[in-house]
Amino acid sequence: MGEKMVRLSVTIPEVLLNFLDEKVIKKGYSSRSEFIRDLIRETVIEDKWKSSEGEVVGVLTVIYDHHQRELTQKMIDIQHSRYINIMCTTHVHLDHHNCLETIIIKGSPSEIENIAVKIAGLKGVKFAKLTRTAKVEI
Repeated sequence: MGEKMVRLSVTIPEVLLNFLDEKVIKKGYSSRSEFIRDLIRETVIEDKWKSSEGEVVGVLTVIYDHHQRELTQKMIDIQHSRYINIMCTTHVHLDHHNCLETIIIKGSPSEIENIAVKIAGLKGVKFAKLTRTAKVEI
C-alpha cells in the first residue's frame, strides 16, 4: 500500500461516535479509519452498480429443492445461455431435499440482474439473493 494517506478530521455527535465504536469492535476492525474506508468503498461499489457502466461482479446465492422436476436443468440452461458471464459455481447438498448454490457472475449490472431474476423466479427456488460487488481501485 504505497498510497499517500491523508488525515481527515470529522466532527460528529457523541451518540454517533459511540455507534461507530460499537461497529468497529463488533466487526473486528483494527481502527475507525479502516471501518470508514470500507464504508466509502461500499458506496463506490453501489455507484458502479447504479451507473450501469463497466464491469461488475455479483454472487448469486440460491437455495432450492433439487427434487423439483427439471429445475436443475433450467438453472444450467440459463447459465449456459450467458456462459461468458458465469465465472464459477459451487453446489452443496444441505439435506435430502435442499441444495445451495453460489454462482459468481461477471458483466454489466443489467446482465447480472437479468440472470439473477431468471434463476430466482424458477419454480422450486426457495431463496435467492444477489450480492453486488465490483473491483475497487481505491
